[in-house]
Amino acid sequence: MGSFKGHAVPGSLFLAVGLWHIWSAMFRYVSNPKSFRVQVWNPVPGFHGKLKYLELYVVAIGALIDMCIELLYSTHLKFFVNGELNPSHFNDFEHSGMLLMFFLFGVIAILSEKTSFVPLPHEALCLIAAAAFCAEYLLFYFHSTTHKGLEGYYHLLLVLLIGLCILSAVGGALFPTSFPVDLCCGIAITLQGLWFYQTAFTLYGPMMPYGCQLKGNSIICHSADNEIRGELLANFQLFALTLGVLVAVVGSYVFAASRYENSDLSSMHVARDGLSRD
Repeated sequence: MGSFKGHAVPGSLFLAVGLWHIWSAMFRYVSNPKSFRVQVWNPVPGFHGKLKYLELYVVAIGALIDMCIELLYSTHLKFFVNGELNPSHFNDFEHSGMLLMFFLFGVIAILSEKTSFVPLPHEALCLIAAAAFCAEYLLFYFHSTTHKGLEGYYHLLLVLLIGLCILSAVGGALFPTSFPVDLCCGIAITLQGLWFYQTAFTLYGPMMPYGCQLKGNSIICHSADNEIRGELLANFQLFALTLGVLVAVVGSYVFAASRYENSDLSSMHVARDGLSRD
């Protein structure tokens, strides 16, 4: 069973990285569409030193802090019972393994960009990011904590969003010059962050569906109809979040194009309009 903070903390990290990825992809594309390439991470423009790699430090340090909370604080260092792994904390061990993958991605990307030890191309970093998302996917799909009922349905939708993150990350490696692939990756990460927040507010906050309640370590619905109503509400919430993100993306693109549009992008639009008239 999770908690509000347990969903809000990773949700904040995914949301911050996703929104930054969306804006950076649009800014790079409208500024110079002909030389556009997919980037699994985006430096802060105009800065040098550590601030340039702020996104990677957020990923690495954020994952490390969350991993320490899961592995050290939540378990109270009681890793073993009678010479075996403590069965009461399998959930914490699994989360720690997932967070370790994101921590390793951040560290490897920093070493690749700042040193000559592991000079990896962005395509390889995309695959490492995909591997981290795969670890997250497997965690929530084969969870030792059996998610059933309404809680299980919210986590099923989360798994679908994580799958979209995997596909877009792999797509970045296969199509390194595709703007839609890079933008899709940012949208998928943003939606994942928002869905973590939605799950926190619904299952552990003030938005619990009518007829359902948090009782002990489980979400209990008083009837099958209440559970179905909660699942339909989840569908609507995901639709509303997706629509909101898409509207924000279109608005941001219009703003970015009006402020930073390159002459090459204008020429592409003129040529496309000419073809459509023909």
